[in-house]
Amino acid sequence: MSGKPRLTYFNGRGRMEPVRWLLAAAGVEFEEVFLQTKEQYDKLIKDGLLLFHQVPLVEIDGMKMVQTRAILSYIAGKYNLYGKDLKERALIDMYVEGISDLMQMILMFPFSPPDAKEKNLDSIKEKATNRYFPVFEKVLKQHGQDFLVGNKFSWADVQLIEAILAVEEKIPAVLSGFPQLQAFKTKMSNMPTIKKFLQPGSPRKPPPDDHYIETVLKVFKR
Repeated sequence: MSGKPRLTYFNGRGRMEPVRWLLAAAGVEFEEVFLQTKEQYDKLIKDGLLLFHQVPLVEIDGMKMVQTRAILSYIAGKYNLYGKDLKERALIDMYVEGISDLMQMILMFPFSPPDAKEKNLDSIKEKATNRYFPVFEKVLKQHGQDFLVGNKFSWADVQLIEAILAVEEKIPAVLSGFPQLQAFKTKMSNMPTIKKFLQPGSPRKPPPDDHYIETVLKVFKR
């Protein structure tokens, strides 16, 4: 093994994308193994690599980690993106959990039945503009600093820029009423490690397409 973290998941965003974002933001190169068949998935379970029979799976520092939240907090801690003390860590956790609730809606959207897509898109827009984005607009405005916690780049900032870009793909004008978030998006997008991740050819995955959805459903077929 090369020493690089090794990520096992589908060749698409899903629950692995925040892990890719966080590693990329920390300037860490990683390898990927893509699940394409049910046999691959069943073998991972049989070999005892998936504790709860779930992916993502990240092999890092001699550990075989599952559960997205555990993986992300380990990476954030390892690369000094998790605040300077318990209070900052608690704030980062709060913000990350809130963003994750919004991202869960985006994650499930491609799997919506066709007749529910419009309703679900309206729901994403409503929640983003009325519940989630106003929180971060207010935080940035009140403390007048560049980052969400402790005026230092953290996991929470990475999750937020990922969420902003994911919502904008579906609702391009979603930030029109949020000047602080517009400035935050510009600044974050120009940070060298994130700028690199946003370039074509990076490990960042495109929005889910029909092939990705078919692969996920095929692999998880009972």
